[in-house]
Amino acid sequence: MIVTLKKNAPQEEIDKLHHAFEKRGLEVHEIEGDDFNVWGLVGDTASLDERDILANEWVANVQRVSAPYKLANRMFHPEDTIVDVGGIKIGGHEPIVIMGGPCSVEGKDQVVRIAKEVKAAGGQILRGGAYKPRTSPYSFQGLGYEGILDMAEARKETGMPIVSELMSADKIDEFVENVDLVQIGARNMQNFDLLKAVGHIQKPILLKRGMSASIEDWIMSAEYILANGNPNVIFCERGIRTFERYTRNTMDLAVVPIIKERTHLPIVIDPSHSTGDWKYVEAESLAAIAAGCDGLIIEVHDCPDQAWSDGAQSLKPERFASLIKKARRVAQAVDRDIQ
Repeated sequence: MIVTLKKNAPQEEIDKLHHAFEKRGLEVHEIEGDDFNVWGLVGDTASLDERDILANEWVANVQRVSAPYKLANRMFHPEDTIVDVGGIKIGGHEPIVIMGGPCSVEGKDQVVRIAKEVKAAGGQILRGGAYKPRTSPYSFQGLGYEGILDMAEARKETGMPIVSELMSADKIDEFVENVDLVQIGARNMQNFDLLKAVGHIQKPILLKRGMSASIEDWIMSAEYILANGNPNVIFCERGIRTFERYTRNTMDLAVVPIIKERTHLPIVIDPSHSTGDWKYVEAESLAAIAAGCDGLIIEVHDCPDQAWSDGAQSLKPERFASLIKKARRVAQAVDRDIQ
């Protein structure tokens, strides 16, 4: 339920109403605006009668929220959330952010070298996998903590923030200390214990959509993080599993306007995992920018044929640079900039 208070409401009346809602077992989340103060009531509001609330002379409006998600809902939070990742802002009308880097960290020399190439091409954030969720138990599983430290060294040499995937709650302290943007992968999108755990930290979270998740499922996963105290969530669409076999997954670009309409959170697009083929990454990236996304996360490798994972969908640095040049022109056409 959304309760809008008049801006000039006396503090004594505000406190009295706030206390009354808390006595009903409701959480009261406050947003202060220029003309009105908005409260989002989270909990069982079925027994509340809107007419009783409106009887208070300092209440301007009451509106029920039909969607099961409350904190992510744009009705509750009409202003765009802008997430700060190591000084780089994502969301709202901020410039579009390009993230790039190898699927897997293969060592310090490799990730530092690619980081420098990503930055020279125009990328702002370095992506890299240290812990790798793989379909086969016999596939390369990542370098683990060593890979995280290698990425931290790349950040030191380039100044770029880093994003990497967290797979289990026992590694949270390691990620809080070393990683700027914590990724929750598609396979863990509904790992609710992990979502609760990252809700208790203040690091930004990149939440990927599950392979067979509906948009509402995905938003509800973000709600878990928000409800546990972390407001810094960025959605990441990486394609969903369908009957189509010409691409690795099926990109659902309609999620961009839907997420922006229904929520206040930023959204970035992963064209590498959706297409599974480097030849299609550029076209999908440009389409995503035209659709209104807040960023791209792209796999980049200087020797894709020798990559330890996902070489087929990785761009060489020169193609990555070419993509960014084209992306700038598309961004201008939709009244956006690129960092």
